[in-house]
Formats: sequence, C-alpha cells, structure tokens
Amino acid sequence: MVLACRFRRSGLRFPLSGLACAQVAAGEIRSEPGEPQTQRELLNARRSTRMPRVRRGHETKTIVLTLVLCFVAAAVCFADDAFTGTWKLNEAKSKMVPNAPKNNTVVYEAAGDNVKITVDGIGSDGKPTHDEWTGKFDGKDYPVTGNPNSDMRSYTKIDEHTLEFNVKKGGKITTSGRVVVSADGKSRTVTTSGTDSQGKKFKSTAVYEKQ
Repeated sequence: MVLACRFRRSGLRFPLSGLACAQVAAGEIRSEPGEPQTQRELLNARRSTRMPRVRRGHETKTIVLTLVLCFVAAAVCFADDAFTGTWKLNEAKSKMVPNAPKNNTVVYEAAGDNVKITVDGIGSDGKPTHDEWTGKFDGKDYPVTGNPNSDMRSYTKIDEHTLEFNVKKGGKITTSGRVVVSADGKSRTVTTSGTDSQGKKFKSTAVYEKQ
C-alpha cells in the first residue's frame, strides 16, 4: 500500500510505502537537523522496503540442469556395465545341440531404468526368430515377447561379470543357465541346461563376441 507522507519541517509530500512511512515516523529515515530530506533519498528509502523478486526462470533452469545431469550419470553408469552392447555368436567356439535353436545376435541396452535384451536367431525349423525382454537383474520374472517356447524370464546379477537366468513357460522353468563376460569384456559365454519343447533334456555352451 502506498501512502503520502508529509514532513513537518520541509513540507514535502512524497508517495511512500506503509513501511517506509513507519520508518520515517520512527526516525529511522531522517535528514540532519536543518537539512530537508531530498526526493531522491525518499525514493531510495521506498525502494529499500520492496520485497526481493523471485527469479523463477533461474530456478527452472537449475532444476532442468539437475535432471539432465542425473540422466547422464545413469547413462554413463549403464554404459560401463560389462553386459551392455551387441554380441554375436561364434559357432566355432560353441558346443550346441544339433538342430537346436540358436541365438545368433543378442543386444543388451538401457530402457529407462530397466535393461532391454533383444535376441535374433534361428529356430529348430530353420526359420528366423526374434524375441525381446525388458526388466531388471533382480531375480524377478519379466515377460518375454515373440518367443513361442517361453513367456517369462528372470536374471539375477551375481557380480559385475556374471548373471544367472531362468526361462519359464506356463509357470514352469524350462531352461536355466549362466552368463559370464570375460575379464577383458570382449567375449561372453552362456551355459544352459533344460528341457526342449519335445520333452528332451539338453545342455549347451554358446560363446559370443562383442561387436
């Protein structure tokens, strides 16, 4: 609220805020004896009583920058993960069951705060296969899409280079295995055992090279 304050000695009358007027009345803002208060001094007193403005634009920029840094940090951490990347099957170094399905290419990538695993291969009938899984390495079941032989899969992280997994169909485990990435991060060995769609037990070792 702006008030007009009149000074008895000078007879001057200037618009001031209520707080400024109170300060004048209390003697907090005054001129020396015999020297009238100037208009500039009174205006300066008025400005000193204003509330500071909130720099909303600056606050918004700070929040956005903080969020960006968080996402970058998460991406960098995931990029350092030994499993991340594209892996291609090396059949010469692998021990596969004859006519068994093969996963020729496996891709691990970030999907938000989850991991997405995309598998492309060849089925036992010789036709191309493609399935996807998105979840966490926390031992819990997450759905598989595109694979007629499985509907759920779980991964448990043992250490920075080792995973254990279970593949399920209709609530039953059909395949179990372990994924081990070499110390230099250039190769990946997957050992599996289980029962195929025809009820036969199998074991295999697949070696992949990072692309």
